[in-house]
Amino acid sequence: NLQPVADTFGIPYEVVPIVPETKLQQEEKQLNLLQNEYSVDCVVLARYMQVLSETFLRAYHNNVINIHHSFLPAFIGSRAYQQANQRGVKLIGATAHYATLDLDEGPIIDQDVIQVSHRDDVKDFVRKGRIIERNVLVHALLAHLDDRIITYNNKCVVFGD
Repeated sequence: NLQPVADTFGIPYEVVPIVPETKLQQEEKQLNLLQNEYSVDCVVLARYMQVLSETFLRAYHNNVINIHHSFLPAFIGSRAYQQANQRGVKLIGATAHYATLDLDEGPIIDQDVIQVSHRDDVKDFVRKGRIIERNVLVHALLAHLDDRIITYNNKCVVFGD
């Protein structure tokens, strides 16, 4: 629950539970809050783990940034660290990308990696990965907010600071 954190900074806090049976209606409620109540320009997905509807993505085309816990296109989906550990990778990564209807396949804004070893277990992967997830998300969000990104053919050109 991040309500106390939001309250500290005077930021509105809303919870809109999403279940398969009411997903479209709840997304409509989210869209109404984001666009009409708060005039939100950019949406960040962190641990959301769902594909947004075409209606939502059309309303926020190239304005929904997702942080994914792998160096895409490797290890798509929710169990990236477990998959990476099982494969014995030597690097894990994080990717910030624009959300699309295709899971974890939107235009990539920023990525980074960190080394891991055979001594690391999944908890180590998660601990190490969270650091780069935060950094990658911040870099991507700053580039987006500073209008330093051009998208074309499911790719991003990101201009320097």
